[in-house]
Amino acid sequence: MGIAKEEIIKKYQPHERGCGAVPVQIALLTARINDLRGHFAAHKHDHHSRRGLLKMVGRRRRLLEYLKRTDLNGYRELIKDLGLRH
Repeated sequence: MGIAKEEIIKKYQPHERGCGAVPVQIALLTARINDLRGHFAAHKHDHHSRRGLLKMVGRRRRLLEYLKRTDLNGYRELIKDLGLRH
């Protein structure tokens, strides 16, 4: 990943032991998705990895919908911070 996983976890965890919290999961998935952009620029025909990317995007979308339902202010802050939904 471009940014270290530990840095992402520390930045988005709601409390000290919150490394599995929804904002952390969304931030980690976003980092992985962004890292795969360069891979697909070089390997246009890598359809097996593209399937994995689509699964990650779908999981992130479901987590974002859950966060929006449960914590609207946290959702708004997170999408602004990650640069999603322009």
